Amino acid sequence: MRHDDNLTTDRQTFVTHLECSMTGERYEADQLHGLSRAGRPLLVRYDLEGVKAALTPDILARRPADLWRYRELLPVRRTENIVSLGETATPIIPLEKEPGNVWVKDEGRLPTGSFKARGLVMAIAMAKELGVATIAMPTNGNAGAAAAAYAARAGIEAVIFCPADTPEINVREIAAQGARVYRVNGLIDDCGKIVGQGKETRGWFDLSTLKEPYRIEGKKTMGLELAEQFGWELPDAIFYPTGGGTGLIGMWKAFDEMEALGWIGAKRPRMYAVQAEGCAPIVRAFEAGERHATRWEDAHTVAAGIRVPQAVGDFLILDAVRASGGKALAVSDAALVQAVDDAARKDGLLMCPEGGATLAAYRDALAGGLVDAEERVVLFNCATGLKYPLSDQSHYLDRHQPIDWAAL
Repeated sequence: MRHDDNLTTDRQTFVTHLECSMTGERYEADQLHGLSRAGRPLLVRYDLEGVKAALTPDILARRPADLWRYRELLPVRRTENIVSLGETATPIIPLEKEPGNVWVKDEGRLPTGSFKARGLVMAIAMAKELGVATIAMPTNGNAGAAAAAYAARAGIEAVIFCPADTPEINVREIAAQGARVYRVNGLIDDCGKIVGQGKETRGWFDLSTLKEPYRIEGKKTMGLELAEQFGWELPDAIFYPTGGGTGLIGMWKAFDEMEALGWIGAKRPRMYAVQAEGCAPIVRAFEAGERHATRWEDAHTVAAGIRVPQAVGDFLILDAVRASGGKALAVSDAALVQAVDDAARKDGLLMCPEGGATLAAYRDALAGGLVDAEERVVLFNCATGLKYPLSDQSHYLDRHQPIDWAAL
């Protein structure tokens, strides 16, 4: 993939520093960082006045429709460190058979079939820029697949740990793309503990969710792209499948940056963080009025991507949801499975289980008056449904026997 030099020279990068998301403590850019000294995620900050002078919506409109079109708002300094597998803009598709004015942003069109490509392409590009030789991370499947693909592209060694019941296609996909993958008899945070130990004993760089600063920057492009697709006016509500919550945090950051640039006004979508009833720590904390979420014991759901018992960025998720006037919502596995089936049969859109959770939550919100039918609502389908087991509903026909045409 070619990146035109006049769009991507070193002069057009505007990172000023990093800061702790909890304390605001400042950290130098262009150095390898994990969490802040307070043990919280670091956020990348930019010279937004400089960006404003260099980049406008009109300039963006003339660029290729990919993630790297937002280069001035991304952290990679040197063009040669850009890693890419073709991160195209993803479409927003109306669900015509659902009541209301509801759209799906179909992130399954990205490389490796999920929105994890957005975050991991940025994390791996920055790992390359900062001289990392080996990355390690826990995954429920899709993040590990994206990390493996981009690490292979960048020539970085990848070691991935996943719960033993991770979808089989994900485990094989990770291995096929050159990473060493291990199945662990535990949940994703148990895998994360192994990564932490390996960081100390083997010197791996920990690429876990929000434990490095740059995955958020890749994920925030969902917010930039959505604003552009809606003519620089944000939708009324966003339903986002929330495990680690990087994308929700990233979009909220993108909205603030776009307002500072004068691209959008002060209006924000109501952010609905969607979880499964069997693993809903953010919902529990939201309902209790807490800023932090305690670990969810015995986490279980068929939507593996949102089976995250404890999120490092819990307070950032909850802050954004509350500031937006939104809510954290939990849905049953039965409801999300039904939503996946309905979207495929009625609208022809094959969603992943986590995407199905957002449709189930939207239905509940519409019925409960949290959203009205006239409002523009966006659901995030975070991966292609082709990566998940599909039940066999085909029929057999013996061509040597008489055909019962009435039955057909």
